[in-house]
Amino acid sequence: METKIYRLFGIDTAMQLLRPNAKWEISNGVFTRWDDPRPCPSIEEVYWVMDQIKEFEEKIPTIWLDEDLAKLKIEAEEFEKAVA
Repeated sequence: METKIYRLFGIDTAMQLLRPNAKWEISNGVFTRWDDPRPCPSIEEVYWVMDQIKEFEEKIPTIWLDEDLAKLKIEAEEFEKAVA
């Protein structure tokens, strides 16, 4: 089944690529905590890396099994319940 599910796309992955192991927090597109000796990236840099990740993932012809998608759906529902 062809369904595009982005497994790498996100701010956390972009930040890990830009500043591995940095300690940070972000709220509404603004860094509210930066605890790292390296310079804090701009939100534009983060979004650029996210675009690169998404572009990469879109090139991969992933084929999901129905049971894989069902498992992902259950995991998403459990996550939503946990954060509600």
